[in-house]
Amino acid sequence: MSARPTILVLHGPNLNLLGTREPHLYGATTLSEVDADLRRIGDAADPPVTVRTLQSNHEGALIDAIQTLGPNACGIIVNPGGLTHYSIALRDALAAVDRPVVEVHVSNIHAREEFRHRSVVAPVARGQIAGLGVDGYRLALRHLIETESRRKGDRG
Repeated sequence: MSARPTILVLHGPNLNLLGTREPHLYGATTLSEVDADLRRIGDAADPPVTVRTLQSNHEGALIDAIQTLGPNACGIIVNPGGLTHYSIALRDALAAVDRPVVEVHVSNIHAREEFRHRSVVAPVARGQIAGLGVDGYRLALRHLIETESRRKGDRG
């Protein structure tokens, strides 16, 4: 039996505060609840996928994870937090692993302050989900699961 495909989920700075930080913007769901929900969805997929999650407030730790874990993942979900708007290094790391990337934001970055409207990650992402709360993570995961299923089906 072959190993389960892995989807890497990266949460950037301050996302460890989900559930308590500005709940009017980010909701009451905690990051551990988000991660547990994503693992349940991965386990229930047919065929199942492993969901590997990491949160860091440090840009380099996220880049290290992309470089070490990304090449073996079938897709990456990333919520870069504040790094969204200026981290060329994070963007370049995502581009270098050549895996499908879905960028997720709990709040609608396009309806907030002007400086939040631009994402340097978006040009290397397959898509961006913003403003749907933590549901955005679930949608991104389901998309990557379907993408992997179609890819495997094409190899037959």
